[in-house]
Amino acid sequence: MSRNNGKLPRLWFFTDDRLNVTDILAVCLALPRGSGVVVRASSAIRLRLLLAQLRPLSRRLVLSVSGPSDGQGLGRHLGSRGRAQRRRGLVTASAHSIPELRRAERAGATLVFVSPVFATRSHPGARAMGPIRLAGLVRATRLPVVALGGMTEARWRRVRPTGAYGWAAIGGLLDQKLMAVPR
Repeated sequence: MSRNNGKLPRLWFFTDDRLNVTDILAVCLALPRGSGVVVRASSAIRLRLLLAQLRPLSRRLVLSVSGPSDGQGLGRHLGSRGRAQRRRGLVTASAHSIPELRRAERAGATLVFVSPVFATRSHPGARAMGPIRLAGLVRATRLPVVALGGMTEARWRRVRPTGAYGWAAIGGLLDQKLMAVPR
């Protein structure tokens, strides 16, 4: 992870099939150096397309891939039920509960995304945990916890006192990027 002096990113962007590749690239280009991107896609073809576009950015961003990355130097994202295929390098995981946190720990995760902290467009109707429950999950693990779900920069400031290591978003970063584009 030389892109950020060996430190884990505190800001992460998750790709999403609802976004077109142009918007994904725009957000990634706007991210500060050393930020992270979890590259996800519902099909192997779309994943290969995204990786072809994002791999050149791996000199300034940390990439964690959900699915086969067929490449060196990229992290591996396990989701909430996955198992690590390798123990070296960056391994990210997702968790929504203490049992899923324990699964991430056993799988050798380096960092865990806990969600949904707030209501989110990507999972409409999912029950948000809020800052208090997030704080409980942060205390329940030694892994760095990244808050995900309805996150924005303002909400990050609100949940930072929970002990969360960082924050991640899809729409919150896309909206921020689109607002910054001159019209």
